[in-house]
Amino acid sequence: MKLNIALLAGDGIGPEVIDQAVKVSDAVAKKFGHEINWTPALTGAAAIDAVGEPYPDETHEVCANADAVLFGAIGHPRFDNDPSAKVRPEQGLLKMRQKLGLFANVRPTFTFPSLIDKSPLKKERIEGTDLIILRELTGGVYFGERGRKDDGNTAFDTMTYQRYEIDRLARKGFEMALKRSKKLCCVDKANVLESSRLWRETVQNLEKEYPEVEVSYEFVDAVAMRLVQWPKAYDVIITANLFGDILTDEASVISGSMGLMPSSSVGSKVSLYEPIHGSYPQAAGKNIANPLATVLSAAMLFEDLNLADEAEAIRAVVNKSLAEGVVTEDLAEGGKSFGTSEVGDWLAANI
Repeated sequence: MKLNIALLAGDGIGPEVIDQAVKVSDAVAKKFGHEINWTPALTGAAAIDAVGEPYPDETHEVCANADAVLFGAIGHPRFDNDPSAKVRPEQGLLKMRQKLGLFANVRPTFTFPSLIDKSPLKKERIEGTDLIILRELTGGVYFGERGRKDDGNTAFDTMTYQRYEIDRLARKGFEMALKRSKKLCCVDKANVLESSRLWRETVQNLEKEYPEVEVSYEFVDAVAMRLVQWPKAYDVIITANLFGDILTDEASVISGSMGLMPSSSVGSKVSLYEPIHGSYPQAAGKNIANPLATVLSAAMLFEDLNLADEAEAIRAVVNKSLAEGVVTEDLAEGGKSFGTSEVGDWLAANI
């Protein structure tokens, strides 16, 4: 099978972790008789520096014509610390989601047997956790009307949703639930927000189409509490853009390291795969960044392309590396640690 993959390394540690995912993916392709054509393209601060835009038209063309997109990270502190900056790396990510129609961010949260004691939460609370959060990506407060008034002393951001945006995300959640434990939780703030009442209404209208799925409705503040109290209570969660942004980062610490969790952003034609961590500029170029989340994102890519054995081969070798202590310094806890590229080399060699 021939695969055309767009490769967006991005900023900070992005290029380093992407390199390791490419090594592992090429090893899997060789093992299973596939051919991968990687097409690099610029995004984020790197693209701003090169062409003045965080998501250039040329990059969009590469992504739109690919079978999938493998993405590293975006962001740079010189933009974070400049409130007056007119162009920001993160604008490229929002533009990419809109232009590619990436409407659902799929973030799994699970535990690794060999790392269960590294989580900040008690073992008995998290052991066996296996949940997925679907975050809506193209609507909500990040895309609503915003601005300043009263001579700049009042600022506003508007959370706007259209029914079709909720419907397509909810259907994706119902379909995932059918393949799992047939449990779906809609997370909102319907006691306060009109947009959340539209969410709840839309999901309730879909229930009759998926009678096998048990649906619950919870407020976002309650879920934020229960995620750390009893994460095993959840299986598939669907929620709005802002709520999902916060809850998925909270859920990521359950595994013991943000550097372990993969994600995908699903579109109608092409999907994007990325680690959930940021660009971590303090570690850029030091060969210390954990590449496992990016490698596991590549596993999600293979699985979504109906290459389940290839995906499982990647997950198996990642588990082996964790069990044998072939890890970067964030997981070594004072013991022997390996560099980013060394971990990638070891994973590729052990596929």
